[in-house]
Amino acid sequence: MHRISRGFLATTGVAALLVVSACSGTTRDSANSAGAAPSNTAAADPNAAIKSGLKIAYLPKQLNNPYSDIEVGGGKKAVEAVKGEYKLVGPSEASASSQVSYINTLVQQQQNAIVIAANDPNAVCPALNQARQGGIKVVSFDSDTSPGCRDLFINQATTAGVGETLAKMTAEAAGGSGEIAILSATPNATNQNAWIEVFKTELAKPQYVGLKLVTTVYGNDDDQKSFQETQGLLQSYPNLKAIVSPTTVGIAAASRYVSTSNYKGKVAITGLGTPNQMRQFVKDGTVKQFALWDPAKLGELSGYAAAALASGQITGKEGEKFTAGPLGPYTVGAKAEVVLGPPTVFTAGNIDQYNF
Repeated sequence: MHRISRGFLATTGVAALLVVSACSGTTRDSANSAGAAPSNTAAADPNAAIKSGLKIAYLPKQLNNPYSDIEVGGGKKAVEAVKGEYKLVGPSEASASSQVSYINTLVQQQQNAIVIAANDPNAVCPALNQARQGGIKVVSFDSDTSPGCRDLFINQATTAGVGETLAKMTAEAAGGSGEIAILSATPNATNQNAWIEVFKTELAKPQYVGLKLVTTVYGNDDDQKSFQETQGLLQSYPNLKAIVSPTTVGIAAASRYVSTSNYKGKVAITGLGTPNQMRQFVKDGTVKQFALWDPAKLGELSGYAAAALASGQITGKEGEKFTAGPLGPYTVGAKAEVVLGPPTVFTAGNIDQYNF
């Protein structure tokens, strides 16, 4: 549900909040350093140190997921830009162990790098460590693995920035008080759980004292199950004021249910979604605002990072720099993390400016 580095737009309050939180973590190089050449890279050609013919495989949480499809599309663009061989594999369901067999196959195929959005941070580790022992670079993106079994993590936004944004949007959606519920993806999803923890911490602050989190349910990033979980929430909690869904599948399913029910106008929906899937629900008044980063650019940044790793341009050490094609220069931060940028908040006033 599970960021965007091209000219992010947000409401003034949210933008200020996210700038502060993003600055506390790893961020894209400032404008002052934008013209500097990355380490070990010729200034005339940002990709000069990238080897050609690299085999880079993408393993999203699941195939045929609208959000994942956009992500890996950006990855394919990056791999082709560095003259590499792009490969896409993945499960049809986002279960904890569903990615392991694909990792094993990629090891046998001697890929140079694996780019993975983990369904479970630990279940994939034995297979990924075997890949790394064989010289394959591992880049996690969108949803991290345990840090010990990857070389680099491409984060869509700071965890704090996403969690704080979700809390602010939920408070506004609920009118500042009342019962709220969370519709998440899978119980073990790394990114979802991290955002939810920040969200809960935010609720303890004075400005959110009127909100009461009644439950968290899981739609497993499945449209029908998310739809049914929404129905269950509304039946179980008749005083519910808002549902926040930090997953693109969940927010779309919840919005679809509410939009054609008697709850429209009574129960607000917010969370993380893509403009194209949410446009109709914003237009019909079901959703006032939601947020996301550009998933295509997240996948694209991951591809350039994987190529830089596989070429030996970077190792994942804090402070190393590389150039991600048209996205510009990036710096590796603590815990081998690179942050794409703060999310955008979408409303009826700006949603038609975006097409993804």
